[in-house]
Amino acid sequence: MRYDATHKQQTRERILKVAARQLRERGPQGIALAGVMAEAGLTHGGFYAHFPSREAFLDAVVEQMFRDSPLALARGTADQSPDAILADFIAYYLSPEHRDTRTGGCPLPFLASDTPRLGPGVHEMMSRGVAVLTRLVARQLQRLGHARPLDDAQSCVSEIIGAVVLARAEADPARSDLILARSRSSVRRRIGLEETP
Repeated sequence: MRYDATHKQQTRERILKVAARQLRERGPQGIALAGVMAEAGLTHGGFYAHFPSREAFLDAVVEQMFRDSPLALARGTADQSPDAILADFIAYYLSPEHRDTRTGGCPLPFLASDTPRLGPGVHEMMSRGVAVLTRLVARQLQRLGHARPLDDAQSCVSEIIGAVVLARAEADPARSDLILARSRSSVRRRIGLEETP
């Protein structure tokens, strides 16, 4: 039976969604093509109808992770003020929910340490992801009148990504929550947002 292009695209998206979740749950070394295809309801042999290589597959999976990520929060909506956009973004990014998710979330803190081993395509996508997030934050800081919005954005992005990485590495839940809370407070203070109660 021949399928149309829409069916093939939907099947590819289903594979990528399964693979993105497995990559978040198990890490790059724990993802197996046969397992991804089986969970997507397909045979292992069907993999090459959608991806020319494992490297191309990983590139597509990371791209899917960015599409599903909370970066859009930093873009905000037309009716939101820049301080509200930044407050919402920081609150989610540095939340226990984001730290603990295995079904979504930003790939930057989850794959940062593995990036050099995942091939040039993933490395380039991760670099682009950092640049996009930095530009989104800088745009809001510029709207708030910061003299050096790009510098401030780079600093903030570095801290929030690092805080999520360290919070995930901390075994004690209370200390992990404290890492996130202190970073939320630090970033908010640095960019001039009022403290939340």
